[in-house]
Amino acid sequence: MNIVVVGLSHKTAPVEIREKLSIPENLIESAIANLGKLPHVEEVAILSTCNRLEIYAVIQGTETGVGEIIQFLCDNSQIDSYQLRPHLFVLLRQDAVRHLMRVGAGLESLVLGEGQILSQVKTTHKLAQKYKGIGRLLDRLFKQTITAGKRVRSETNISTGAVSISSAAVELAQLKVTNLAPRAITIVGAGKMSRLLVQHLVAKGAQKITIVNRTSKRAEDLAKKFPDAKIAICLLEQMMDAIAVSDIVFTSTAATEPIVNRAKLEACAIAQRQLMLIDISVPRNVHTDVKEVVNIAAYNVDDLKEVVAKNQEARRQMGLEAEALLEEEIAAFESWRHSLEAVPTIRSLRSKVEVIREQELEKALSRLGSEFAEKHQEVIEALTRGIVNKIINEPMVQLRAQQDVEVRKQAMESLRLLFNLDTEKQYS
Repeated sequence: MNIVVVGLSHKTAPVEIREKLSIPENLIESAIANLGKLPHVEEVAILSTCNRLEIYAVIQGTETGVGEIIQFLCDNSQIDSYQLRPHLFVLLRQDAVRHLMRVGAGLESLVLGEGQILSQVKTTHKLAQKYKGIGRLLDRLFKQTITAGKRVRSETNISTGAVSISSAAVELAQLKVTNLAPRAITIVGAGKMSRLLVQHLVAKGAQKITIVNRTSKRAEDLAKKFPDAKIAICLLEQMMDAIAVSDIVFTSTAATEPIVNRAKLEACAIAQRQLMLIDISVPRNVHTDVKEVVNIAAYNVDDLKEVVAKNQEARRQMGLEAEALLEEEIAAFESWRHSLEAVPTIRSLRSKVEVIREQELEKALSRLGSEFAEKHQEVIEALTRGIVNKIINEPMVQLRAQQDVEVRKQAMESLRLLFNLDTEKQYS
C-alpha cells in the first residue's frame, strides 16, 4: 500500500479552479465516505483551504487508485478531466509525506510561514478521525506533521512578521491607500480570518471598522476581543448599507456563491464613490462582474502575491532552517513505517510461542493433580507467561528498532526459518 497526495494549490491553479474543488466542512463527511468507497482507497483525509484542496490517501494499486481519486475530483467539481489534470499534482510515498509536512510547517503557503495552516491540518486530522477516514498510516503521518509544524514554529523564526492571508490582505489595502486611519472599513464575516483582519487593521491604525455577519452574537464576540477599537456591528441583511458608506471592504465568509455583485453595488449607488473590495474567500464572495462598476477596485486571494513577494526573500533563509527540522521528522515517520514490516513476523512468533506455552502448561497441571492445579493455576500461568514474554521481548524490540531495511529483512527471514513461521498464511 502506498501513501499518496492528489490535489492542487495556489501554485498550480487559479482561484477560478480552486473554488470549484473547495469542499466546505459540512460536506467533508460525505466526501470522505465517497472516497472511502473507492475500490483501491484504504484510508483518506481531505485538506481544503482557500489556497489548496489536497486528498491524502493510502491506496492499493498506485495508478488505479490515483485514477479513482482524480475521477472523484472531476465528478465533485463538475470539471472535465482534460481541463482539471493540468492543474493537479500527484505525489507518492516519501514525496507525499514530505509535502504534508511542508504544508503543515507553512513552507507551501502563499505567505511563507503562515500560522493558520497548522490549525487547518489539525482540523483535517480531527475530521478524518471523526468520519472514520484514516487508519494507522495516515493517523501517524498527521500526528508527526503536527509535531513537525510545532517544532518549526518554536525552533525557527519563520512565524515572525506577516504570516497569514489576512495580514497580507491588510498590507495590500495599505499599499493602495497608504493611510488606513481615516478610511471606513467593512469586514463581511466573523470567523478566524476576520479576527486576524481586525487584529492587523487595528495594528495598522484603522479606526472605523464595521463587522457584518449572519448572526450578531458571533460578530459581538469578535468585537469584544478588541475592546480598545471602535467596532460597529451589522447583520447580513444590512451588508449593502454598510458597503455603501465604506472605502474598503474585506469579505471572508463560508458562502459557496458570490454575495456581492455588480447589480447589488449599482442598486446602492456605489459608483458615486471610490471603493476597494478585497475578497479572501474561496469560493469567492465577490463576483467578477464588480470590476465593470465605475470606481471599483477588486482583488482576490491570488492578487496577494504582489504583497507577499516583498518580504518572501527575507523569509527564505528561515525556510531553509525549517527544512532541516522537517527532514528529522520525515526520517522518524519513515523509520516507524518501515518497522511495521516486522509486525506480521512478531505476531506469528508470539502466536506460536503462546500455543507452545498453553500446551506445556496443560501437561504440567495435569501431572500436579486437580486439587493442586486449581489452587495454584493462576500463579503457574502467570509464571509461564512472564518467562515467555521476557524471552521474546528483546528480539521483538530489536526487530522494530532496526533502521537498516536489509538487516531487518534478513532478521525476519531468520526468525521465520528458525521457528517455522507461516506469516503469509496467518497475516496476509
